[in-house]
Order: sequence, then C-alpha cells, then structure tokens
Amino acid sequence: MGAESRIANRVGQIGKSAIHEMTRLSSQIDDVAFLSWAKPTSDTPQHIKAGAIKAIQDGRVGGYSTPAGLLPLREEIVTKLRRDNDVNAEVSEVLVTVGAVEGLAAAVLAVIDPGDEVILPTPTYSTHIQQVTIASGKPVLVPLIEAEDFRLDIAAIKEAITPRTKALMYCSPSNPTGTVFSEAELRQLAEIALENNLMIITDEAYEYFVFDGNRHFSIGSIPEMKGHAISCYTFTKTYAMTGWRVGYLHAAEDVIPQITKAHIPMAICAPVVSQYAALAALQGPQDCVAEFRQKYLAAREVMCERLDRVADFFTYVKPGGSYLMFPRILRADGAQDATAFCKALLQDAHVSTTPGIAFGPTGEGHLRISFCVPEEMIHKAFDRIEAYV
Repeated sequence: MGAESRIANRVGQIGKSAIHEMTRLSSQIDDVAFLSWAKPTSDTPQHIKAGAIKAIQDGRVGGYSTPAGLLPLREEIVTKLRRDNDVNAEVSEVLVTVGAVEGLAAAVLAVIDPGDEVILPTPTYSTHIQQVTIASGKPVLVPLIEAEDFRLDIAAIKEAITPRTKALMYCSPSNPTGTVFSEAELRQLAEIALENNLMIITDEAYEYFVFDGNRHFSIGSIPEMKGHAISCYTFTKTYAMTGWRVGYLHAAEDVIPQITKAHIPMAICAPVVSQYAALAALQGPQDCVAEFRQKYLAAREVMCERLDRVADFFTYVKPGGSYLMFPRILRADGAQDATAFCKALLQDAHVSTTPGIAFGPTGEGHLRISFCVPEEMIHKAFDRIEAYV
C-alpha cells in the first residue's frame, strides 16, 4: 500500500500549493522576472535589525517567552491597536504569533469542530481555505462580485448560512485581489455574525497599504463584536519582515486562552529574537511604513500602465490596497486554464506569476501578480509579456 493510506484525509485532500509550485519551477530557470512572490523585496529597516542585534548581544533571546509573547511587546501592540485600528484592546487580549498565518491557524482550530462550516468570500488567500480543511471544517466559498470591483456579496453570504455555519473568514485589503472592503460592507458582515452567533476571523496583513482614499477598517473596533471577532495582524508585511515570522492577534479576554491552547502545540511562542525586532519596529520611527506605501503606490501605477498596453489580452480591477492584483486573462480561443498559462509564460518568457485557481474556483482564468518588487522588475516582466502575447 502507498503512503496515501497512512496520511489523514484532511491533509491528503489538499492539493499541491500552486504558489510554491511556481516558486519551485522558477528555481529551475535562469533569469526569471518574478511577479509571483507576495513578499517585499525591500530590506528590513535598520532600526529594527539593530533592536534584534542588541537583544542578542544582551543575552535576551536564548530562552522561550511566555506563550502570549513578551509583555513590553504586547503593551506596544495595545497602543498601536488603539491608535491605528480604533480597537479598545487590553494586554490580556493580545497573543503574539508566528506571523499572521500561525495566528489564523490557531484561531480556526480554537473555533472549528469537525464538520463545521466557514464562509470565505473568494477569491481569497489559499492558506485560509487550507486552514479550515486541516481543522476538519468545511470551507463554504462565496464569490465576490468581480463586476463591482470584487465587492462582498452580502446577500449571497446570508444565503450560505446553515445550522452548521460557525464562522466567517476574510482578508482586507485582499490577497489576491487588492480589494479594500468598505466600513459599510464590514458593518453588514458584523450584523450577520451577531444575528447568527458566528465568529469572524480576519486577516489584516496589508492594513497600512491602502490607496486612492480607501480606509482600512477593523471589524474588531465595533464594540458589539467583542467576543465575535478574532483579528490577525502581522509585522511581516508592514515592516518588510517576512522572514522574521512574527505577528499577533486580538480577541476577547475569555477567547485568548482557548486560542492559546492551539498556539502552544504548534509554536510554544513566537521566535524571541523576532519579538524584540517587532518591539523595535513599534517603538522606532514609522517613516518606513509611509515610504513603503508610496513605493507600492508608484509601482502599482507602473503595473497598471503596462497592463493597459496589453489590454487585448488582460483586463483588471485596479487594486485599492495591498501590493497585489488579479488580472483576468482574455483569450480569443476561450481558454481558461490559468495554471497552463502561467507555466507556459514561465517556460517561454521567463516570467513567474501565480495561477488564480490557487485562490479558489472563482480565481480560474486569472493571474495573481505582485508589485512589491522594484519597478525595473515590473518593466522587465512586462517587456517579456508583451513579446509573448
């Protein structure tokens, strides 16, 4: 019998990650123009690295922290949540995690029983779908309204609720579409959660990268959502710290211990050296965040200009946030296999993108491309794309 017979169904049913598969294939080709990675190419700011180095030199990183995280870091997070998210947080309501991803996974495990349903507006970050599956829950995928700039379909979400529905899970600004869900939309989502006694789990990784007058709104700031919202944040995107693997979540004081029960077996605690780096990030100058935002905004404009030059082959919704966008492939022959297109584009034009099917069935026929890369990389990639198409 093969190894499949010894693997849990909940894991075996998960397909190979299209994101990581494209990364693997790209490593086999020379001189690739990368638009597939949702990680900033900027270096971590110097004051953050200096904070980590000092903690190492002072001998403060050799042991575990408490599972909840360093107290000074959680105190700074509380200040940030109150200032930037209008969330009336307390230290006892904060859990430091291994990036936002581990926090999201721990939140799902704390909320979901086998067979419970979780509604996810899609396209959405593929990891969210997998986290529900690994928890033996059932992802219920409700399409966003692409014709209306990937807006939430509130009516469809209401219709998707059944007696087994336990939670709703979303990311805003969105990975992969770059959509920033409005405060009005999210207040409607909050009403649905309160009416049906549901938990809402949020991924707010791109909270600081919003453009064109859009405003990031944290659903946890609604007082009535206390006890109904688990809000996950990260340092990795905000401060170009993807490799440091440190994030945090906020939830009601009586919910945090339950999430911690899932957090400890997976992580014990977030890396202590990274926690000190995160502390330096919050205590230091914030100019870097504004600089990153301006850099991504300028890069978005370049990418949109280049997409406009191949308008016969791609159509797109201009992203209101994040550093990602999700153009649709226009094919005269009606072909919709984005995976085949991405592989051919990589093989023949040496441009790495991510097939939209990775983000749910409604992502088919799309590509996810990233503009957190240098502008020269965008031009290099689109020079090749123009020649290819």
